[in-house]
Amino acid sequence: MEEPRPSLFDLDLEALPVPSPGQGYRRRQLAEWLYLHGARDLEAMTSLPAAWRRELADGYDLDPFALVRRFPSWDHSVRYLFTLRDGQRTEAVYMPYAGRKTVCVSSMVGCPAGCAFCATGALGFGRNLTRGEIVAQLLAVAWHEGFAPRELRNVVLMGMGEALLNYEAAIGAIRTWIHPHGLAMSPRRITLSTVGLPSRIRRLAEERLPLVLAVSLHAPDEETRRRIIPTAHAHALADIVASLHDWQALGGRRVTVEYTMLDGVNDRPAQAEALVRLLAGLRVHVNLIPFNPWPGSGFAATPRGAVRTFEEVLTRAGVSTSVRFSRGRDTGGACGQLALRDAGGAVADGVGHRAPRAAPSLT
Repeated sequence: MEEPRPSLFDLDLEALPVPSPGQGYRRRQLAEWLYLHGARDLEAMTSLPAAWRRELADGYDLDPFALVRRFPSWDHSVRYLFTLRDGQRTEAVYMPYAGRKTVCVSSMVGCPAGCAFCATGALGFGRNLTRGEIVAQLLAVAWHEGFAPRELRNVVLMGMGEALLNYEAAIGAIRTWIHPHGLAMSPRRITLSTVGLPSRIRRLAEERLPLVLAVSLHAPDEETRRRIIPTAHAHALADIVASLHDWQALGGRRVTVEYTMLDGVNDRPAQAEALVRLLAGLRVHVNLIPFNPWPGSGFAATPRGAVRTFEEVLTRAGVSTSVRFSRGRDTGGACGQLALRDAGGAVADGVGHRAPRAAPSLT
């Protein structure tokens, strides 16, 4: 397979090429075409010299995807399946709400965390995505949905993968999104999700980026958590919680705790009480997520009544809590479901353009 050329989206905004020294203004023009106008073709960048456009086309790829497929849902969300240039697949989902547009993006092909309830975990680990492949998910969604890139104001790094294990690429993508010549997003509208890697959480805290940090706990005790997340033995819950205190001590914002509700596994009132004790002293918001079943998972969703009972225990104890029901269930709403099955036959609205490794340690 032909080695892919570098992507313009892999580059820092300050490192974008210029046609010759002293023409820094061309860098800003190029950035505007990429991130303000969402240009899909170098030839469309008509304010740039033709000779330089040909030079850029010879040296860089503008599109890191071999194929993009979109799966619209009845609830107006759209799940995207991206085939990368090496043939591997990753996913994103577009979620329109009143007054805002949100995209959930991936940082990896597959995931090494191996959460037992997660379809992505069943894929295993493929590889890290590059910075450009993470950035370009937003641009592809904007283009296919028919709006300008900067209309996207909310991003969640909560798709395939463990973003903190692909640290440089994930943080690089965030810096592109928040750069005033990039997508000019507020970092406060970017959520980064992690399974809970204490050393990486502390490293992220040193960045002093006012992101929303979301931590996937899913259980209040070690035994249950290791049943749900087989790799959880790498980090004790006490160490994860301590790193969250460090995050907040360095100016980090309130932490979102992700908690997937699994029938008969982690959904008893006594477990809600244990979760209250575990999170004592932290500024947190607990996001209860009813399980989105997928074939072969081995788990069932907690009944709605039991979800509400669990929620009531938390709220009575003064813990900010909400219930998040999945969108796009009819299109394979759980992360990894599209890539896990053969997507070739079930495309609701396929759009195409241009034609496993060792998992990293969870430390």
